[in-house]
Amino acid sequence: MGATSGIGLQLAGQFASKGWMVGAAGRSGQPLRRLASLYPRNIRWRVIDINMTEAPEGMEALVEEMGGMDVYFHVAGIGYDNLPLRGREEIAEMETNVVGFTRMVGAAFRWFRDRNGGAGHIAAVTSVAGTNGIGRMAAYSASKSCQQVYIRALEQLCVIEKLGIRFTDIRPGWIRTPLLDDDSDYPMLMSLPYAVGKIVRAVERRRRVAVVDWRWNLLVGLWRLVPNWLWVRLPVSTPPLASRGGAKEET
Repeated sequence: MGATSGIGLQLAGQFASKGWMVGAAGRSGQPLRRLASLYPRNIRWRVIDINMTEAPEGMEALVEEMGGMDVYFHVAGIGYDNLPLRGREEIAEMETNVVGFTRMVGAAFRWFRDRNGGAGHIAAVTSVAGTNGIGRMAAYSASKSCQQVYIRALEQLCVIEKLGIRFTDIRPGWIRTPLLDDDSDYPMLMSLPYAVGKIVRAVERRRRVAVVDWRWNLLVGLWRLVPNWLWVRLPVSTPPLASRGGAKEET
């Protein structure tokens, strides 16, 4: 889910090239058609907007066309460099990254529980930004923290209901995509092919939490040690995007 650009598009292609049957979905049909033309035997696709209430029905129709689902992989999301805290962008992030995420991940959980014998695998790209609140990315970092907690809660629900659903929470740092500013330096920047390779391996190995990559894993470990009173006093900043206020892919 979210296979029309950036990380999601590359992931769909990678899984298809490895022989997986991939149900690719997103808001734009054109990149999905191109993807299916490259892997006609391994790609089924459908236009789905996770902000629409009928999106779960679209997912179920795609699953039926594929003949079933073993893994639901959620990559769809938006983000803004929003230092002025523009309300429209803050709300848009929450609607997509929290409401849309909950709509689709919850629907996948129910499908595995009710129609697949209580077995399955839910993977999602969240972000290292969910570790702590980042001032100029307030809604984005909060939404990613929400995603991580939601996955943890569903895992606990599996224990309560004795289900066999597995979870993988992918937390990448900066990844080079067209939405980053070419003239800016990003700390510990990763190329898209490198990061996608790490993500694919984490899903195939059913890692519970995978921080991409080891450098970000060390940094996130240090972030967790910073007490709240000190964190809010740190001048944490991020490099600009390709255009100020523009949407940012998963980081």
